[in-house]
Amino acid sequence: MITKDMSITDAINKYPETIPVLQSYGLGCLGCIAASGENLEDGLKAHGLDVDEVIKAMNKVIKNK
Repeated sequence: MITKDMSITDAINKYPETIPVLQSYGLGCLGCIAASGENLEDGLKAHGLDVDEVIKAMNKVIKNK
């Protein structure tokens, strides 16, 4: 399960199937330096995204795998 406090890098390394979800929200720089140091909540907020909505979409992909 993905949570708000996971780093972006940890989330996509553990669940690579979520990369298209993040890209669909306009997050294209998933390998950037900020991705390794930021948690999902901070990164998604920085991009003006609804944190709960994105994490819900990511977890849906994992559940359906």
